[in-house]
Amino acid sequence: MGHGIAHVAAAAGYDVCLTDVSQAALDHALERVRDNLDRGIAKGKVTERERDDTLGHLHGEPDLRVAASAADLVIEAVPEQVDLKRAVFATAAETAPEHAIFATNTSSIPLAQLVGAVPRPAQFVGLHFFNPVHLQPLLEIVRAGATGEDTLQRALQFATRVGKDPIVVRDVAGFASSRLGIALGLEAIRMVEEGVASAADIDKAMELGYRHPMGPLKLTDLVGLDVRLAIAQTLAREIDPVRFAPPRLLVELVAAGKLGKKSGEGFYLY
Repeated sequence: MGHGIAHVAAAAGYDVCLTDVSQAALDHALERVRDNLDRGIAKGKVTERERDDTLGHLHGEPDLRVAASAADLVIEAVPEQVDLKRAVFATAAETAPEHAIFATNTSSIPLAQLVGAVPRPAQFVGLHFFNPVHLQPLLEIVRAGATGEDTLQRALQFATRVGKDPIVVRDVAGFASSRLGIALGLEAIRMVEEGVASAADIDKAMELGYRHPMGPLKLTDLVGLDVRLAIAQTLAREIDPVRFAPPRLLVELVAAGKLGKKSGEGFYLY
Protein backbone atom coordinates (compact mmCIF):
# COMPACT_ATOMS: atom_id res chain seq x y z
CA MET A 1 0.00 0.00 0.00
CA GLY A 2 2.98 2.29 0.41
CA HIS A 3 3.21 3.01 -3.31
CA GLY A 4 -0.44 4.12 -3.29
CA ILE A 5 0.13 6.52 -0.41
CA ALA A 6 3.19 7.90 -2.18
CA HIS A 7 1.10 8.29 -5.35
CA VAL A 8 -1.65 10.43 -3.79
CA ALA A 9 0.81 12.53 -1.80
CA ALA A 10 2.93 13.26 -4.87
CA ALA A 11 -0.20 14.02 -6.92
CA ALA A 12 -1.14 16.58 -4.25
CA GLY A 13 2.17 18.37 -4.74
CA TYR A 14 4.12 16.98 -1.79
CA ASP A 15 7.75 16.04 -2.40
CA VAL A 16 7.71 12.34 -1.56
CA CYS A 17 10.63 10.07 -0.77
CA LEU A 18 9.55 6.43 -1.01
CA THR A 19 11.66 3.70 0.56
CA ASP A 20 11.46 -0.09 0.63
CA VAL A 21 13.36 -3.18 1.76
CA SER A 22 15.47 -3.41 -1.41
CA GLN A 23 16.20 -1.51 -4.61
CA ALA A 24 14.23 -4.13 -6.56
CA ALA A 25 11.18 -3.68 -4.33
CA LEU A 26 11.52 0.08 -4.57
CA ASP A 27 11.74 -0.01 -8.37
CA HIS A 28 8.64 -2.21 -8.48
CA ALA A 29 6.72 0.21 -6.25
CA LEU A 30 7.66 3.19 -8.42
CA GLU A 31 6.64 1.28 -11.54
CA ARG A 32 3.25 0.52 -10.00
CA VAL A 33 2.67 4.23 -9.47
CA ARG A 34 3.51 4.90 -13.12
CA ASP A 35 1.23 2.06 -14.25
CA ASN A 36 -1.69 3.43 -12.23
CA LEU A 37 -1.15 6.89 -13.68
CA ASP A 38 -0.99 5.47 -17.21
CA ARG A 39 -4.25 3.61 -16.63
CA GLY A 40 -5.75 6.88 -15.45
CA ILE A 41 -4.67 8.51 -18.71
CA ALA A 42 -6.20 5.66 -20.73
CA LYS A 43 -9.51 6.19 -18.90
CA GLY A 44 -9.42 9.95 -19.37
CA LYS A 45 -9.13 10.64 -15.64
CA VAL A 46 -5.50 11.80 -15.60
CA THR A 47 -3.68 14.04 -18.06
CA GLU A 48 -0.14 13.42 -19.25
CA ARG A 49 0.92 16.62 -17.52
CA GLU A 50 -0.61 15.44 -14.22
CA ARG A 51 1.24 12.14 -14.57
CA ASP A 52 4.53 13.88 -15.23
CA ASP A 53 4.00 16.35 -12.36
CA THR A 54 3.20 13.49 -9.97
CA LEU A 55 6.26 11.50 -10.98
CA GLY A 56 8.36 14.66 -10.68
CA HIS A 57 7.42 14.91 -7.01
CA LEU A 58 8.19 11.23 -6.34
CA HIS A 59 11.67 9.94 -5.56
CA GLY A 60 13.00 6.58 -4.43
CA GLU A 61 15.59 6.09 -1.69
CA PRO A 62 16.57 2.61 -0.47
CA ASP A 63 18.05 3.88 2.82
CA LEU A 64 15.31 4.63 5.37
CA ARG A 65 17.57 6.92 7.40
CA VAL A 66 18.27 9.06 4.34
CA ALA A 67 14.62 9.04 3.30
CA ALA A 68 13.49 10.27 6.74
CA SER A 69 16.19 12.90 7.19
CA ALA A 70 14.22 15.80 5.70
CA ALA A 71 10.68 14.54 6.27
CA ASP A 72 7.81 16.57 7.71
CA LEU A 73 5.70 13.40 7.82
CA VAL A 74 6.90 9.79 8.03
CA ILE A 75 4.23 7.23 7.08
CA GLU A 76 4.92 3.57 7.82
CA ALA A 77 3.13 1.01 5.62
CA VAL A 78 4.85 -2.32 6.34
CA PRO A 79 3.08 -5.64 7.16
CA GLU A 80 0.93 -5.98 10.29
CA GLN A 81 3.74 -7.01 12.64
CA VAL A 82 4.30 -4.98 15.79
CA ASP A 83 8.05 -5.60 16.04
CA LEU A 84 8.61 -4.72 12.39
CA LYS A 85 6.65 -1.49 12.63
CA ARG A 86 8.46 -0.48 15.81
CA ALA A 87 11.81 -1.17 14.14
CA VAL A 88 10.87 1.03 11.17
CA PHE A 89 9.90 3.90 13.45
CA ALA A 90 13.02 3.54 15.58
CA THR A 91 15.25 3.65 12.51
CA ALA A 92 13.43 6.62 10.95
CA ALA A 93 13.60 8.50 14.26
CA GLU A 94 17.40 8.42 14.15
CA THR A 95 17.45 11.07 11.41
CA ALA A 96 13.95 12.58 11.16
CA PRO A 97 13.65 16.29 12.06
CA GLU A 98 12.26 17.15 15.50
CA HIS A 99 9.09 18.61 14.01
CA ALA A 100 8.28 15.47 11.97
CA ILE A 101 5.03 13.62 12.53
CA PHE A 102 5.19 9.83 12.63
CA ALA A 103 2.15 8.00 11.25
CA THR A 104 1.22 4.35 10.92
CA ASN A 105 -0.99 2.88 8.22
CA THR A 106 -1.90 -0.09 10.41
CA SER A 107 -5.42 -1.35 9.87
CA SER A 108 -5.84 -3.05 13.24
CA ILE A 109 -2.89 -2.80 15.68
CA PRO A 110 -3.54 -0.45 18.62
CA LEU A 111 -1.26 2.57 18.39
CA ALA A 112 -0.46 2.11 22.08
CA GLN A 113 1.65 -0.89 21.04
CA LEU A 114 3.70 1.20 18.61
CA VAL A 115 4.06 4.64 20.18
CA GLY A 116 7.00 3.62 22.37
CA ALA A 117 9.20 3.45 19.27
CA VAL A 118 8.88 7.16 18.46
CA PRO A 119 10.73 9.89 20.39
CA ARG A 120 7.80 12.32 20.70
CA PRO A 121 4.47 10.54 21.35
CA ALA A 122 2.49 13.77 20.86
CA GLN A 123 3.61 13.66 17.21
CA PHE A 124 2.30 10.14 16.56
CA VAL A 125 -0.97 9.40 14.75
CA GLY A 126 -2.70 6.71 12.71
CA LEU A 127 -3.33 7.33 9.01
CA HIS A 128 -5.23 4.29 7.75
CA PHE A 129 -5.66 4.38 3.97
CA PHE A 130 -7.78 2.01 1.90
CA ASN A 131 -6.98 -0.01 -1.22
CA PRO A 132 -6.54 1.08 -3.93
CA VAL A 133 -5.33 4.29 -2.31
CA HIS A 134 -5.52 6.44 -5.44
CA LEU A 135 -9.22 5.56 -5.86
CA GLN A 136 -10.66 5.10 -2.35
CA PRO A 137 -11.80 8.40 -0.77
CA LEU A 138 -11.67 7.47 2.93
CA LEU A 139 -8.83 8.16 5.35
CA GLU A 140 -9.26 6.89 8.91
CA ILE A 141 -7.28 9.07 11.32
CA VAL A 142 -6.55 7.36 14.62
CA ARG A 143 -5.86 9.54 17.64
CA ALA A 144 -3.72 7.77 20.20
CA GLY A 145 -3.84 8.71 23.86
CA ALA A 146 -0.79 10.95 23.55
CA THR A 147 -1.53 12.41 20.10
CA GLY A 148 -1.37 16.20 20.33
CA GLU A 149 -4.02 18.56 18.97
CA ASP A 150 -1.50 20.12 16.59
CA THR A 151 -0.65 16.68 15.21
CA LEU A 152 -4.32 15.89 14.71
CA GLN A 153 -4.92 19.16 12.88
CA ARG A 154 -1.89 18.59 10.65
CA ALA A 155 -3.19 15.10 9.87
CA LEU A 156 -6.59 16.52 8.92
CA GLN A 157 -4.95 19.13 6.69
CA PHE A 158 -2.91 16.40 5.02
CA ALA A 159 -6.07 14.34 4.43
CA THR A 160 -7.79 17.26 2.74
CA ARG A 161 -4.80 18.08 0.55
CA VAL A 162 -4.47 14.49 -0.73
CA GLY A 163 -8.18 14.46 -1.57
CA LYS A 164 -9.43 12.16 1.17
CA ASP A 165 -12.55 12.41 3.30
CA PRO A 166 -11.34 11.79 6.87
CA ILE A 167 -12.93 10.27 9.93
CA VAL A 168 -11.34 10.50 13.39
CA VAL A 169 -11.48 7.53 15.76
CA ARG A 170 -9.91 6.73 19.08
CA ASP A 171 -7.22 4.12 19.55
CA VAL A 172 -8.88 0.71 19.85
CA ALA A 173 -7.99 -2.53 18.08
CA GLY A 174 -9.40 -2.51 14.56
CA PHE A 175 -10.51 1.12 14.94
CA ALA A 176 -13.89 1.63 13.19
CA SER A 177 -13.38 0.45 9.63
CA SER A 178 -11.46 -2.80 10.10
CA ARG A 179 -13.63 -3.88 13.01
CA LEU A 180 -16.74 -3.65 10.83
CA GLY A 181 -15.10 -4.81 7.61
CA ILE A 182 -13.43 -7.88 9.09
CA ALA A 183 -16.68 -9.00 10.74
CA LEU A 184 -18.40 -9.08 7.34
CA GLY A 185 -15.39 -10.61 5.61
CA LEU A 186 -14.96 -13.43 8.12
CA GLU A 187 -18.65 -14.31 7.99
CA ALA A 188 -18.52 -14.42 4.18
CA ILE A 189 -15.55 -16.81 4.38
CA ARG A 190 -17.42 -19.01 6.86
CA MET A 191 -20.36 -19.13 4.43
CA VAL A 192 -18.06 -20.39 1.65
CA GLU A 193 -16.58 -22.89 4.10
CA GLU A 194 -20.08 -24.16 4.99
CA GLY A 195 -21.20 -24.37 1.37
CA VAL A 196 -23.95 -21.78 1.82
CA ALA A 197 -23.19 -20.27 -1.61
CA SER A 198 -20.30 -19.68 -3.98
CA ALA A 199 -17.92 -16.80 -3.43
CA ALA A 200 -19.33 -15.09 -6.53
CA ASP A 201 -22.93 -15.38 -5.32
CA ILE A 202 -22.09 -14.16 -1.81
CA ASP A 203 -20.39 -11.14 -3.34
CA LYS A 204 -23.33 -10.57 -5.69
CA ALA A 205 -25.70 -10.63 -2.71
CA MET A 206 -23.86 -7.74 -1.08
CA GLU A 207 -23.22 -5.81 -4.29
CA LEU A 208 -26.77 -5.97 -5.65
CA GLY A 209 -28.75 -6.46 -2.45
CA TYR A 210 -26.91 -3.99 -0.21
CA ARG A 211 -25.28 -1.78 -2.85
CA HIS A 212 -21.73 -2.51 -1.74
CA PRO A 213 -19.35 -1.45 -4.54
CA MET A 214 -17.35 -4.66 -4.01
CA GLY A 215 -18.35 -7.90 -2.30
CA PRO A 216 -16.50 -9.01 0.85
CA LEU A 217 -14.64 -11.85 -0.85
CA LYS A 218 -13.47 -9.77 -3.81
CA LEU A 219 -12.34 -7.21 -1.27
CA THR A 220 -10.50 -9.88 0.71
CA ASP A 221 -8.67 -10.90 -2.47
CA LEU A 222 -7.77 -7.27 -3.15
CA VAL A 223 -6.55 -6.54 0.38
CA GLY A 224 -4.75 -9.88 0.66
CA LEU A 225 -5.81 -12.97 2.55
CA ASP A 226 -2.66 -12.75 4.65
CA VAL A 227 -3.56 -9.20 5.66
CA ARG A 228 -7.11 -10.26 6.53
CA LEU A 229 -5.74 -13.11 8.62
CA ALA A 230 -3.37 -10.78 10.49
CA ILE A 231 -6.25 -8.39 11.25
CA ALA A 232 -8.47 -11.22 12.47
CA GLN A 233 -5.71 -12.53 14.73
CA THR A 234 -5.18 -9.07 16.21
CA LEU A 235 -8.88 -8.54 16.90
CA ALA A 236 -9.27 -12.06 18.28
CA ARG A 237 -6.43 -11.36 20.70
CA GLU A 238 -7.46 -7.81 21.63
CA ILE A 239 -11.27 -7.95 21.58
CA ASP A 240 -12.96 -11.36 21.37
CA PRO A 241 -11.33 -14.73 20.55
CA VAL A 242 -14.64 -16.23 19.42
CA ARG A 243 -16.18 -13.40 17.40
CA PHE A 244 -12.99 -12.74 15.43
CA ALA A 245 -11.60 -16.28 15.24
CA PRO A 246 -10.10 -16.80 11.75
CA PRO A 247 -12.07 -19.38 9.73
CA ARG A 248 -10.22 -22.61 8.95
CA LEU A 249 -10.54 -21.93 5.21
CA LEU A 250 -8.75 -18.58 5.54
CA VAL A 251 -5.88 -20.14 7.48
CA GLU A 252 -5.55 -22.95 4.91
CA LEU A 253 -5.56 -20.64 1.91
CA VAL A 254 -2.86 -18.42 3.42
CA ALA A 255 -0.75 -21.47 4.30
CA ALA A 256 -1.07 -22.61 0.66
CA GLY A 257 0.17 -19.24 -0.59
CA LYS A 258 -3.21 -18.31 -2.05
CA LEU A 259 -3.20 -14.69 -0.92
CA GLY A 260 -5.61 -13.18 -3.43
CA LYS A 261 -4.93 -10.90 -6.36
CA LYS A 262 -1.24 -10.39 -5.55
CA SER A 263 -0.52 -14.13 -5.77
CA GLY A 264 -2.90 -14.89 -8.65
CA GLU A 265 -5.39 -16.89 -6.62
CA GLY A 266 -7.58 -16.46 -3.55
CA PHE A 267 -11.33 -16.83 -3.66
CA TYR A 268 -10.99 -16.01 -7.38
CA LEU A 269 -8.38 -16.69 -10.07
CA TYR A 270 -6.41 -13.79 -11.59
